[in-house]
Amino acid sequence: MAKTIQTSEYCSVGHPDRTCDYVVAYILDRYLERDRNARVALEAQLKDCFCTLSGEVTSAYRYTNAELAEFCREAIRRIGYTDEYVAKWGEGNAISGSGVEVTVHVSQQSADIAQGVNRDGWGDQGIFWGMAVNDPKRGYMPKDYWLAREIAQSLVKRGFGGLDVKTQVTVEDGLPVECVVAIPILPECEEAATGTIRNYVQSILGGDCRVIVNGTGRYVTHGSIGDCGTTGRKLVADFYGGNSKIGGGSPWGKDPTKADVTLNILARDRALKFLRERNLDEVHCAISCCIGRSEIRVSFFDGRGECLESRVENDPPSHIIDRLGLREPGYAGACEEGLFGYETV
Repeated sequence: MAKTIQTSEYCSVGHPDRTCDYVVAYILDRYLERDRNARVALEAQLKDCFCTLSGEVTSAYRYTNAELAEFCREAIRRIGYTDEYVAKWGEGNAISGSGVEVTVHVSQQSADIAQGVNRDGWGDQGIFWGMAVNDPKRGYMPKDYWLAREIAQSLVKRGFGGLDVKTQVTVEDGLPVECVVAIPILPECEEAATGTIRNYVQSILGGDCRVIVNGTGRYVTHGSIGDCGTTGRKLVADFYGGNSKIGGGSPWGKDPTKADVTLNILARDRALKFLRERNLDEVHCAISCCIGRSEIRVSFFDGRGECLESRVENDPPSHIIDRLGLREPGYAGACEEGLFGYETV
């Protein structure tokens, strides 16, 4: 009988790509605090101590470029990249949010797009995928993804090393067989810390699971010093790991009229409900839409990819957004903790 092998990766918000995701999610929250109907689509790039913030914003409240730049710096500090952190790791190995130089390029939403959103249509076209598996103990999420996220977040919260953490878990026939961990470790602590991390991970996954810590043998320079960060490059880590198709674009830094946010969340919600109603092992939900229109096509598939049901619904974006409560701040927290697996089901 063929083996079932699943592998998923997860990245902490200290990873430079996810730092950029967190920055724009944090700024979106600041707009929603002032204007629940703000239209926001922001992107960030971070290299060394230089950040570029770009995109479109139409809002009843206008922040100055200086205020937006300070939001970028504050978001980076909130992750933990502070002056104290740099003093510990060295200026050549990590950044502090306080020292980041920000360039802002933000204009208003295109009038061509706005006319469709104004009549309660979607702000973009696309196809969006949601997934649920029948595993309530792990938030109805795939086991390999859940474990990769749990380990990465625990390593950061427990202070085993630096903030820029990546984990990768492989599950074979339901049992964890390998975990790859990338975590910054100070040179003087390398031997002891590596052993402690390996033992901690094995305490979660089991002693028979192979654990690799820092495959190159050294990981000190990290964050945007070691790697350029850009929003939207970790979508697989944002959603379901290696277990589902990924549609649309990044959900971070975008208001809920953007289908990238709302329809990804709706697809997960529909997958959860369909799974419980039919008592299935695994459900995938695909939702597609057209820019400027309110209709959506909703399709359900089992774990083998067989279509179980498909229909077209005329459900205006404003109704979906209000039902899901997506006009409230809270996107930065979701970026840090993960979008899915915490729903009340």
